[in-house]
Amino acid sequence: MRLIVALALIGPFLQASAGTDKLPRNSRQCLVVTTESWSSSKGKLALFERDDNSPWHQHGTPIRVLLGRSGLAWGRGLLHPASIMGPFKKEGDSKAPAGIFRLRYVFGYAREASIKMPYIALSENIVAIDDPRSRYYNQLIDKSKIKTPSWHSAEKMILADDRYKWGVFVEHNLPPEPRAGSCIFLHVWKDPSTVTSGCTAMAETDLVKIIHWLDPARHPLLVQLPQLLYKEFGRRWDLPDL
Repeated sequence: MRLIVALALIGPFLQASAGTDKLPRNSRQCLVVTTESWSSSKGKLALFERDDNSPWHQHGTPIRVLLGRSGLAWGRGLLHPASIMGPFKKEGDSKAPAGIFRLRYVFGYAREASIKMPYIALSENIVAIDDPRSRYYNQLIDKSKIKTPSWHSAEKMILADDRYKWGVFVEHNLPPEPRAGSCIFLHVWKDPSTVTSGCTAMAETDLVKIIHWLDPARHPLLVQLPQLLYKEFGRRWDLPDL
């Protein structure tokens, strides 16, 4: 199935998700990232899937991932962790968001992609807005379509190191709360030792396999947690067994 999304303004794809204390029952795909601690910037990613009447089972083997250079912090997703100990994510803290998050679309340098997820072809005009004062905060925007830019800070999506050659937009901090963190992706790592500013990065071959596996009809989710917290709350939140 080929879905090519040509958008002047990508913001309409970003919609709020209702809060919950468990994985939504309609979710049939789950990407689980665990780290040794809140401060760890290295982790493992395992894929899980299930059918209507079956438990979670693992798809493939776990892969190595790199996260924010300052580790993890609670992000704004499907969980409401106010009563659980741990830091909370803020803009510029170099922490990857912990919690449960929906995955909405894939982006990349290719003009087209034969995948099931909606796809956005990047260009020199598309930027990621990280200015908390902007109305476009936490969105990918085609700046050529905006007559009066309202941001003072944004990241280019076409880079020399090709980290955004392929990526998945993680629905964190939606609707956007100023300074709660912006533009979180799954993307290609710069190299096996360079951590990120808050995204989750991996080898290109691994990410491409994930992108082809993702199916919007199966409501894929990303779960990111420290290992001890995953063990403590995994059953309560209906998470896959590791």
